[in-house]
Amino acid sequence: MTVSTAPVTHEQNEPKLMGHLGQVHPMMAEKGLSHALSALIELRASQINQCAYCVNMHIEQARNSGVTQEQLDKLVVWQHTDVFSAAERAVLAWVEALTILKQDTDFAALRAQLRAHFTDNEITVITADVGMINLWNRVQMSKY
Repeated sequence: MTVSTAPVTHEQNEPKLMGHLGQVHPMMAEKGLSHALSALIELRASQINQCAYCVNMHIEQARNSGVTQEQLDKLVVWQHTDVFSAAERAVLAWVEALTILKQDTDFAALRAQLRAHFTDNEITVITADVGMINLWNRVQMSKY
């Protein structure tokens, strides 16, 4: 590895910036986003983004937050199982839509599914969690 190809150490280069980004997660928890739902959001996005480091971290967080082993085992095929509640399914659809951006995504229909289970404030926090994990996945992937 050469100096030009070495990983960029974001945390060392901009500790204040990276520290501020890290404060978003405690704020989401303060707003009532459950640890289990957040773990599912972060694990599913990390799976899609193929960030092995993040997948490992979020599997452990999910276990510690009460996500069942069956849910962990079937998260990658959540659409084809019955181990997730309707609310969790709406969130997982939102995660996928915001992680894999497609022009033909019907965001209105997805919002309607979310609104059947969550307030607009809760949807904002869920959306922030999706955005943050996608950011963290990209920061982590940029190191390799």
